[in-house]
Amino acid sequence: MVEGGTDAKRRVVRRMHVQLSAQSPDRIIWELASRQNGVVARWQLLPLGITRDQISTRLSQGRLVELHRGVYLVGAVPSEHAHSQAALLALKGVASLSCFTAAHLWRARNYSATAFPWVTVPTDRRIERPRIHVVRADLRDADIRMRHDMRVTSPPRTVLDCAALIHDDYEYEALVGEMKYRGLANEGELEEQVRRNPRKRGVPRLRRVLALPGGPRRTLSKGERAFLRLLREEGINGYETNSKAFGPELDFVWESLRFAVEVDGWDGHSGRVAFERDRLKIGLNCRQKTSK
Repeated sequence: MVEGGTDAKRRVVRRMHVQLSAQSPDRIIWELASRQNGVVARWQLLPLGITRDQISTRLSQGRLVELHRGVYLVGAVPSEHAHSQAALLALKGVASLSCFTAAHLWRARNYSATAFPWVTVPTDRRIERPRIHVVRADLRDADIRMRHDMRVTSPPRTVLDCAALIHDDYEYEALVGEMKYRGLANEGELEEQVRRNPRKRGVPRLRRVLALPGGPRRTLSKGERAFLRLLREEGINGYETNSKAFGPELDFVWESLRFAVEVDGWDGHSGRVAFERDRLKIGLNCRQKTSK
């Protein structure tokens, strides 16, 4: 009886320890951060019972790192989407990631994970934050999606927003082509954005790209875009860009002629190995053009 009673007491003590640990400040902070790309906000922590002193202690110890006023990275190493998440928390739920940040999240355009995030807020919100690009626009529900548990503009809306920010037509065409290639935004959805936002900056550029013969072309480097410009200036047609018609992906392919062009250049290859590999992967009539 004594031994059984002792064991029972031990079990109760263990359960109490687990319950207390589950409610510890660090546990609460960690569980919240695990759902938010490693980032938490003061306005979230206080209602959960975390005190200002507990937050200050963890800041002084480096266990929390302030990314924006009242927004903290949990730990020292940010996740891929930590800065994007921090921007949303700094604006307390009224913003959506947009423009270049959204294009990066949709894997359609590179944008540094540590660069200032782009967000869109409603037009009636006069909000400015250091280290955040804030755009004002009234988005429809269809213009907002969730990605990596964050509010982000839809691919068609992202394409429209970037039209006013990318100044080179061929670079912008590459974004449209990439969205189309990935099945994220088709021409009908983009035309719908034009119809709904006729006065928005960048609409003329989107109209021009959609009206291109053969539609927007997907290009992956400055060299490819320069060669595409040359083909158009010379009136040369009948090609596909970044085509896998013959197996490996080739920059420019005339399938009916069994002819292809690979545009050489470090920006279009991931390093010397890929640079040399792409020179050897062709088993058809191929010409290489070096971009400088």
